[in-house]
Amino acid sequence: MWPKVTIVTPALNAASVLELELKSILDQDYPREKIEIIVGDGGSSDRTVQIAKKYGAKVVSNPLRTGESGKMAAFRYATGEYTALIDTDNILPSSSWLKEMIKPLMENPEAVGSEPWSYTWRKMDGFITRYCALIGMNDPLVSFLGNYDRMNTLTRKWTEIPHNERDMGNYILVTFDKRGVPTVGANGSVFRTAFLRDNVKGDYLFDIDVVSDYVSKRGSATYIKVKNGIVHTYCERSISKFVSKQRRRVVDFLYHQQSTKKRVYDWYSMDIVGKKSRGMFEFVLSCLTLFPLIIQSVKGYLRKNDIAWFFHPLACEITLWVYAWHRIFSFLNNSEYSRDNWKQ
Repeated sequence: MWPKVTIVTPALNAASVLELELKSILDQDYPREKIEIIVGDGGSSDRTVQIAKKYGAKVVSNPLRTGESGKMAAFRYATGEYTALIDTDNILPSSSWLKEMIKPLMENPEAVGSEPWSYTWRKMDGFITRYCALIGMNDPLVSFLGNYDRMNTLTRKWTEIPHNERDMGNYILVTFDKRGVPTVGANGSVFRTAFLRDNVKGDYLFDIDVVSDYVSKRGSATYIKVKNGIVHTYCERSISKFVSKQRRRVVDFLYHQQSTKKRVYDWYSMDIVGKKSRGMFEFVLSCLTLFPLIIQSVKGYLRKNDIAWFFHPLACEITLWVYAWHRIFSFLNNSEYSRDNWKQ
């Protein structure tokens, strides 16, 4: 007997991608009556709401307009035993995906959640989406810090955070402790609804903060990395959108870290093994000299022949300057990134 699952999706002018996400959910080989879809809409002016209702989703208002507040607005109405955080630009790559995510949680009641261990690479996708799938992240700085949470073609690992794991065949049973927690929690993560209700408060659901905060308070957490993937159509071919999303990420993080004190993810946890400081230095030096980034691109291309690898130097340069500029600018004007004219 399969349990009820609530799909939580934040949206703001996401008509260009939402239909593909919702169609992939309804194509699941999972009892339809056990799937609940809730969209937290930030006041879309396009066809987002109409598309959501077309696919049977419940639409709730998200007056704060951000993705994190949209997740929380939708989660408040969740009635499933499990809650899946699936963004509008995610696509479930197979009809068995939801069962693959839920079954390990049913087998391991001590686990708080599950997550795909990779982003699905598809030849048909834009070069930025393919690049992010190849490195297993949307922010190349994370590759240098080592706290990523998806398979990275360069390192052939899904994270460099010290942890304990046990291979269970179709998935890995992982224990995180105070040595650090990778950026788990986004893009297809499935949590026990009771766990989220106990550990998420307020108006925002910061996905990567949930497990990290739990470990900081309890000492450890059991998590599941399923040996499958999820499609994340991140920016596709738009460099300007890549810049905007990097800006949004750092501006929002700095605002909530410095002004509201709501962000709790420990970006410094890897300093226990010296990785964070060294990784930051290597990232800046690589961007300034450029040559190491070209070497990484060539190495990646040799492992997986895709010209998307050669976006890597530009992606790193954009990330460095966006982070540096907004870190400085935040001392003068620290506020959330404006969602005016935002379009997915």
